[in-house]
Amino acid sequence: MGCTSRTKSVWHDGAGAQFPALEVAGKAAALLSQFAGTDQAVLEKTRVDALAAAAGINPKMELPTLVEMLKRRRVIDVGATGDVEVIGLTSSATVQHASDLFEAENPTREERATIALAELTSKAPLEQNITQQLISDEFKITSDRTIDFLKVSENIGFVDAEGSGSSKLYFNGNLFRRDNLSKVKKVIDSLSSTDQAKVIELDGIINRIGCISVEKAEYILGDSLLEKLKAAGMYDINHVANASGEYGFVTKPAAFHKFNDPMADDAFDLAKALVAALTYGMTQSSSGRGKIEFIRLLLNKLNSGKPVGPATAIGEDYRILEMRGVLRVQKASGYGYIMTLLKRDIGEMALAVLTTGETASVNSLNQILPGSMTGYVGPEKSRSDFRRKQAAPSKRMTEDVLQALRQQGGF
Repeated sequence: MGCTSRTKSVWHDGAGAQFPALEVAGKAAALLSQFAGTDQAVLEKTRVDALAAAAGINPKMELPTLVEMLKRRRVIDVGATGDVEVIGLTSSATVQHASDLFEAENPTREERATIALAELTSKAPLEQNITQQLISDEFKITSDRTIDFLKVSENIGFVDAEGSGSSKLYFNGNLFRRDNLSKVKKVIDSLSSTDQAKVIELDGIINRIGCISVEKAEYILGDSLLEKLKAAGMYDINHVANASGEYGFVTKPAAFHKFNDPMADDAFDLAKALVAALTYGMTQSSSGRGKIEFIRLLLNKLNSGKPVGPATAIGEDYRILEMRGVLRVQKASGYGYIMTLLKRDIGEMALAVLTTGETASVNSLNQILPGSMTGYVGPEKSRSDFRRKQAAPSKRMTEDVLQALRQQGGF
């Protein structure tokens, strides 16, 4: 079980009383993800509190309990002043600890069913009656309780649903993170020849440069086709924010998930945030403040454990990554700031995505973004927010995509 955005929705939506094991394991795993880097490290108390707050954890009420949980697992130790020493962990190791934390909390049948539901609907869309039968049989839950469980799961966001009645289909954002080529082919085969050509053109560009602005994707696909495919999870929409507004770009889910377990959502969210920040920096910064000209050289240096800088931009454009425990930013002795990568597996994923082709460069986004980067919204939240606002015609087109995936041979 990964510390996924689905798990985080339990406490964001106030559903912890119904899913207590998921809530506490999710929070503990989120905290561990914030703390842990590739190398063993000691975090001063002020940094511990800041990282907890960035993860949405109350430093006064919740942090002491969660720290004690992690201490019992021997992944951290706590000093007399509240400083935390954390062992070196990869993202995949953090995912395993999340699973162990979940099991240690004696989860209910419904809580175990949420994990199974996420895994089942990441492989292919499932009809409501089939989903209900699978969950009821596997976890020995009565039919009425299973119906209630699926309604709650849909409302909280453990799973997405499209359609109604007997035609309702359940799926989730991991749908295109497994067996991507076969699933994309099924979707393309379900489109008109004109739309097929558009999707092939967009895929070719993203495969070559790693990401593309939302505006360019809309120009190629048209608004309705892009809406249809992003709601189904075929494309990820990432947003970076500054004082001037939000700016979006498009990536392909499988670009990140080919490196590791598709269910380890938290690690890939961090990699996407790093890609977003670096892409933003490549297009936003002037040479005087530290514009990134050679992304491969920069990431190779970061991935080797060496600091990068000094530059003024480092102190302004990477605050989100600081808050997530991906980077450590420090003021340089002369001017500007230097940064060190704490999670090198995240840096390696970002390097692979941003250098997939010879043309990966500052052209990843086609616009200059004024101001410093102050926010990042990942693809799962972007897609979830979009689906809540999605108009009926667009919802029907998304359902067509899901039906194509379900009917054409399965997985």
